[in-house]
Amino acid sequence: MSAVLSGTCGATLEAFLVSTGLVTLAEIGDKTQLLSFVLAARFRRPGAICVAILLATLVNHGLAGVLANWLVTLFTPTVLKWTLCVVFAAMAVWILIPDKLDEDELETPRRLGVFGTTLVAFFLAEMGDKTQFATVAMVAQYQAFGAVVLGSTLGMMLANVPAVFMGDRLAHRIPLRAVRIAAAIVFVGLAIAAAVSTPAANWS
Repeated sequence: MSAVLSGTCGATLEAFLVSTGLVTLAEIGDKTQLLSFVLAARFRRPGAICVAILLATLVNHGLAGVLANWLVTLFTPTVLKWTLCVVFAAMAVWILIPDKLDEDELETPRRLGVFGTTLVAFFLAEMGDKTQFATVAMVAQYQAFGAVVLGSTLGMMLANVPAVFMGDRLAHRIPLRAVRIAAAIVFVGLAIAAAVSTPAANWS
């Protein structure tokens, strides 16, 4: 029993740490980090902006986790295994493409205030973003909803809180190319891990 619990705790910790590290890397230079820079410059209320980013991320990535758990029930373990392999490999390519922030994503009415504007803008910008897709894939891979969602949310905060407080002073010092390559390597590693893994029994 203790061995089973130890293995479960180890797998949960791995899911949390991988999700945290991967999303932190994937978020560097991502459009939601660019949005953090813009919102910080516009409102100059870092505390409210960070709290709104936290809430928006928890809701967004929580929904991504729910979607992942539902998708797992639609596929056989073998199909899911190779689907995840392809998704992670595709993410490795996607992460190398620089992001741009569309002006339409900044059109949230100012009457919502700093918190409301950040909450809505950040939630919408994260929909269909690479970090949301990464969360879906990692929940499906690790079958650890809470650990992945908390880890991916922490990763978002680790990337965006410094962006909010430091702004352009941070933006010009980030080695974006090196970070993107590092994230792509991690995604390739996850694709290989998915390919060589044995599908878990609870995937069926």
